[in-house]
Amino acid sequence: MLTKYELWKVPMSETSPKLVSPSWLLERLDDPAITVLEISSDPEAKAYLKGHVPGAIFSFWKDLLWHETDREFVSSSELSSRLGEIGVSTDSTLVICGDPVQYGTYALWVMTMAGVKDVRILDGSRTRWINDGNPLETEGISREPINNGSLDPSIATRIGRDEVLQKINNPDTVLLDVRSPEEYRGERVSPPGGFDHGAERKGRIPGAVHLFFRELLNDDDTFISKEKLERKFSEVGVKKSSGKDIVSYCRLSHRATLSWFAMSEILGIEKAQIYDGSWTEWGSIVGFPIEL
Repeated sequence: MLTKYELWKVPMSETSPKLVSPSWLLERLDDPAITVLEISSDPEAKAYLKGHVPGAIFSFWKDLLWHETDREFVSSSELSSRLGEIGVSTDSTLVICGDPVQYGTYALWVMTMAGVKDVRILDGSRTRWINDGNPLETEGISREPINNGSLDPSIATRIGRDEVLQKINNPDTVLLDVRSPEEYRGERVSPPGGFDHGAERKGRIPGAVHLFFRELLNDDDTFISKEKLERKFSEVGVKKSSGKDIVSYCRLSHRATLSWFAMSEILGIEKAQIYDGSWTEWGSIVGFPIEL
């Protein structure tokens, strides 16, 4: 078994220590210091039960990360408790497999803010894992509950609606909309392909530039190269050298966290934040400005 220090010394990714490759994880599946969590948008766990990373513990994202009534993520103490209930230690190395991939980056973002110190993303999630011919399990995984200690939260990467409102037309801020082109153009309030529901109004935050989150990923759900990411973001005015504040949003903030991860953890842009109320909140507030 590798120690925590040795885990950090082993190369994980050419782009970020928070992004682990399937081969890195495959070599460490039997290491008790590592816990694999599959965070899913599907409460029925259909894809998980068809085949998942061996040993991966399943959690529906709302059951683990969201408050029951307040439509936002839980407190750090509640998250620590919920992780303990499914047998996950906040002192372990957590590798998140998102289903779909943006639910993984959302979980990493929430856990990092809550104070969980070692959270990483499986690059490509289930798609790349399967494409590489890696083993799968179909049985659900359960563990005995444990007691986790307290965490030290920080919400520096989160921004609220009133702060966003003050940043409109600010030349030192880039408002980044990572929704689908249809949502950005004001044709829908939710992604194409399903029932169009969410915000009361269509449109975008005034002055927001557009970069569809899927452009940051390869077909196998891995992130595109660091060089390609730099070009994609640079085309919409997001550059590490500019020193500007970057505020990313989508509909519910899942897709926004994927762009934040690319900016913050891969490109090293320190002033990237997420407006987690996103369009579902902004598009429903009476009197808040929109652009079509």
